[in-house]
Amino acid sequence: MTELGPVAWPPAPIRTERLVLREPEARDRAAVIELFTSTEVGTYIGGPRQRDEFERAVPEEPRRRPGLFVVDLDGTMIGIVTLDRRDPKHPVHVCPGTSEAELGYMFLPQAWGHGYAAEACTAALGWCTGALPGEPVVLTTQTANERSMRLAAKLGFTEVQRYEDWGAEQWFGTWSPASLSD
Repeated sequence: MTELGPVAWPPAPIRTERLVLREPEARDRAAVIELFTSTEVGTYIGGPRQRDEFERAVPEEPRRRPGLFVVDLDGTMIGIVTLDRRDPKHPVHVCPGTSEAELGYMFLPQAWGHGYAAEACTAALGWCTGALPGEPVVLTTQTANERSMRLAAKLGFTEVQRYEDWGAEQWFGTWSPASLSD
């Protein structure tokens, strides 16, 4: 789902100490293709997309997609952070039958290990606190994805449950705006 609710989109670019979170631009196309076709990135999300098919599918000019932030370092896309609505029919929720905001993130391998994901996700969660006051945010990651598990803990997500999906154990956690002040 791409609708966040009563949120003005796009927001002004969000600036952190090192990064800018912004809407996608045509200049990001090559990095988007690299991100979604990377073997390393695809390890815990069902594998990489086929490069030739994905190149044909990605438009030259990006479409507006509420909740999608490009993470920009010195004018170059290094990843994405998303805030989407979790499908209310999904079997795992904090409040069953609702569509909580769900945080997602993907970064190019060369950006790993520098704290960019934590910085970008913290900024996106801060934006979400203002845009959707009081609303909890959820996150799902494979338990085998140690980097993502560490990031979820660093961001202040707390475990709600573990479950099997996509042939692997998944970790489901929640975050509330109070986590930013901790």
